[in-house]
Amino acid sequence: MSRPLFLVALPVLLACTCSAFAKSKIPEFPDPAVDVTGAAAQGPQRAVLAGGCFWGVEGVFERIKGVTNVVSGFAGGAKSTAHYEEVSTGRTGHAESVEITYDPSQITYGQLLKVFFSVVHDPTERNRQGPDVGTQYRSAIFYTNDEQRNVAEAYIKQLDEAKIFRHPIVTQVAPLKGFYAAEKYHQHFLDHNMTYPYIVYNDLPKLAALKKYYPQLCKR
Repeated sequence: MSRPLFLVALPVLLACTCSAFAKSKIPEFPDPAVDVTGAAAQGPQRAVLAGGCFWGVEGVFERIKGVTNVVSGFAGGAKSTAHYEEVSTGRTGHAESVEITYDPSQITYGQLLKVFFSVVHDPTERNRQGPDVGTQYRSAIFYTNDEQRNVAEAYIKQLDEAKIFRHPIVTQVAPLKGFYAAEKYHQHFLDHNMTYPYIVYNDLPKLAALKKYYPQLCKR
């Protein structure tokens, strides 16, 4: 995987991290014009999103009000290949993903997508995020119902038409066929490894951006 290279290429990777935020107009980021409502927004809900290495994605969503649980794992491939070493080959069809359980009375699916697109990752990078390269790091939304699919597709169109990014969004929108939790040592990795170089340079800036741009969404 690309992560160990971080120890020998800090200046280059720091530049990659900073440029991701420069690619979007975060202060102008719009709310989704379409959101999940009605019966599909009652009771505990889940969202499955992929935006590069799951350590930072999990770390961001764990800090959002209304989110009750986040699990790092894999989606897009078969259960039999949902193991870190196999997924790391880029040949399993899986993407490193997170499963988010949330209370829709406190945070909507659309608001989760707003954070996903503006803070969590760069949705204009195809099959990579920052220093990590491969289809397992692709940007993807795995929808669990038609409402989620409609919101995701509408929001991507909305952001592209508003030219929020300099390049078109390449996020895959696909049905969730299965989510498989990653190995135990990947769970809550950011919180357990706050001084790990990869976390410091790739993921702590995401937490800072979340607090800066969306303080109202952050847990106290």
